[in-house]
Amino acid sequence: MNQPLISIITLNYNQTDTTCAFLESTKKLTYKNYEILVCDMASEKDPTEQISAGNFPNTKVLVSKANLGFSGGNNLGMRQAHGDFIFIVNNDTEVTPGLLEALLLPFEEDKTIGAVSPKIRFFSQPNVIQYAGFEPMNFLTGRVFAVGNHEEDTGQHDISGYTNSAHGCAMMVKKEVIEKVGMFPENFFLYYEEWDWSARMQRAGYHVYYESKALIFHKESMSVGKKSKLKLYYLTRNRILFLRRNSKNKFQLIAFYIFFTLFSIPKSLIVYTLKGQFSYAGTFTKAVIWNLKNSSHSRV
Repeated sequence: MNQPLISIITLNYNQTDTTCAFLESTKKLTYKNYEILVCDMASEKDPTEQISAGNFPNTKVLVSKANLGFSGGNNLGMRQAHGDFIFIVNNDTEVTPGLLEALLLPFEEDKTIGAVSPKIRFFSQPNVIQYAGFEPMNFLTGRVFAVGNHEEDTGQHDISGYTNSAHGCAMMVKKEVIEKVGMFPENFFLYYEEWDWSARMQRAGYHVYYESKALIFHKESMSVGKKSKLKLYYLTRNRILFLRRNSKNKFQLIAFYIFFTLFSIPKSLIVYTLKGQFSYAGTFTKAVIWNLKNSSHSRV
């Protein structure tokens, strides 16, 4: 098998120790034709010196003057990348030695594949699955569920195949796809952007693939925290935004609006109020209002 150049792109935001742990794990990669672009999102301290001290091969630090979010930060890296394939990967992961070879193989076997994600297990529970593909998007609720999430890995999801979306934690994309459909939608900033990107790839005739032989471990939600208001805001805001941009027809979108208005909004506000989490109720409301004020953000 030939060895095309792979550009590995990861973001750093006030987590240089975590990023260095990720970079240390890349030293175990058996595939050697790669470059690493660490895109720093205006951290309080420039990570360049610490990363340089780690002597990580083929690694370059790009320091942004502003926090561009997940979408914009990865786009910054893609604009500087030289690879034939782009591997977008969270800094709170650790790779396995044969990861890149396994991710490349589907592209060689099926030219219709645009993006490939590996099996993802939890770093803290290394035999428990986080992702083995995605179930179809529920266009009524806007909810998404990963195949195998929180299941012990006994080989039950070791069949590779097409899936409904790549996972933003770890996804390899061929350069041809980026040239044809563009990069991440920057108006998402954080969350749901991989679903929007995957949907655009599929509309352009590409498939998204889950490769069970590729494995990575994820420390999960270290950047924003599992219960942060930032996470609540962007999950809520972009859940609505995704449906606005990707509903198959106006009737599907109207059904989502009815469901969200009659069920999601009252349920969320009641739960937060009963728990005394008034700031969370405000964050949720702010996310909904953003969509009302930004009605021009339609499908690209």
